Amino acid sequence: MSSLRVVEICAGAGGQALGLRNAGFDHAFSVELDETAATTLRQNTGGTVAVGDVADLGVWNPVDYHGVDLLAGGVPCPPFSAAGKQLGSSDERDLFAWAVEQVEVMRPRALMLENVRGLAAARFSGYRQRILDRLAQQGYVADWRLLHAADYGVPQLRPRFVLVALRPEDAAYFRWPEPEPRTVTVGETLRDLMAANGWPHVDEWVELANGIGPTLVGGSKKHGGADLGPTRAKRAWELLGVDGKGVADAAPGPDAPPPSEKLPRLTIPMVARIQGWKDSDEWLFAGRKTSQYRQIGNAFPPPVAEAMGRSIYAALNHEGVAGELPELSADVHDPVYRALANANDYLSVDKLIAALSEFSHASVERRLAVLEQDFELERVTSAAGITSYKLGAFKGFTGQSEHGRNAYMEKFRGRVS
Repeated sequence: MSSLRVVEICAGAGGQALGLRNAGFDHAFSVELDETAATTLRQNTGGTVAVGDVADLGVWNPVDYHGVDLLAGGVPCPPFSAAGKQLGSSDERDLFAWAVEQVEVMRPRALMLENVRGLAAARFSGYRQRILDRLAQQGYVADWRLLHAADYGVPQLRPRFVLVALRPEDAAYFRWPEPEPRTVTVGETLRDLMAANGWPHVDEWVELANGIGPTLVGGSKKHGGADLGPTRAKRAWELLGVDGKGVADAAPGPDAPPPSEKLPRLTIPMVARIQGWKDSDEWLFAGRKTSQYRQIGNAFPPPVAEAMGRSIYAALNHEGVAGELPELSADVHDPVYRALANANDYLSVDKLIAALSEFSHASVERRLAVLEQDFELERVTSAAGITSYKLGAFKGFTGQSEHGRNAYMEKFRGRVS
């Protein structure tokens, strides 16, 4: 295959990098905040990896990569995670809107950003709508899709919400990757690793581990160690014959008891296998055990990244038959946001209801309250007591020098994951 170039932001330890490489992309440049993850990425790819805040022009300048084939990244998840406060644009770690603004600067042929399932929630419908509308203004066709890692040969659920945007001439050839015909279980994936030290009860364990694992939780620098996640995740792992309270240094030995007496723990190589790395990848993780686990647990599974990469690669090479943009369409995620964004004047709730037809007074007011978490919402009240609304500025970080994120990063950079 002919190579296409990718710039990867918030690159982590290379799950996405490996998948995109297997799909035919060459890395022109990568940026990662964590020094140890950057070391992992650099020693495995041999590519240029800048370390630091991706939004800092002192670390890199996006305009230097104008015209790159693909801009890709796994921007921070905490702003949207259901496990957190879902602050969205009010979370200083949010880089999604900033990444979309770099499309204007870099003019890539394609954009791919992945995040947690929480971004698909109704709470962020206005945020998503702004993203789609902003990309449309820049001349791109964009859409979102919730992908499950288990559909692409990874023995864990791990839903990821993926945004893809391409120029119209390329978008006509894009098709979302099809799921694989069968899923693989934790037991069959890890049998050889669990038996590596001569554990005689491995077959009994494989029968217990006859299912898909829950999503691995990598944790952060501030919270989380080398264990398999919160209480609910640990319970799910226990049902699969795995002690999720920690990560082992080695597989069970010949004298280890059967799983009916004591459940084994996963090792770092096992965790990497669960996340989609293969032995043939020969991927070496830098740092100590907790850091290695965090790098793996926070990664985009390589097989999912490869499946997405192949779909984008095919579109950029105009493989197959062009359609009338059947797979990519800027669907309306938030009609209230769209109505306000397109209005030249203030709109009352009654006018919004009339324009949208299917909404009630209460539902529009709820949507307005949600929108106000990410946007300034201007209000005027008439002499008759009727309040009308106008969409104001987006609260999120898009690169503004005066934004509060800059001070936050300067103060807390060492704790940001």
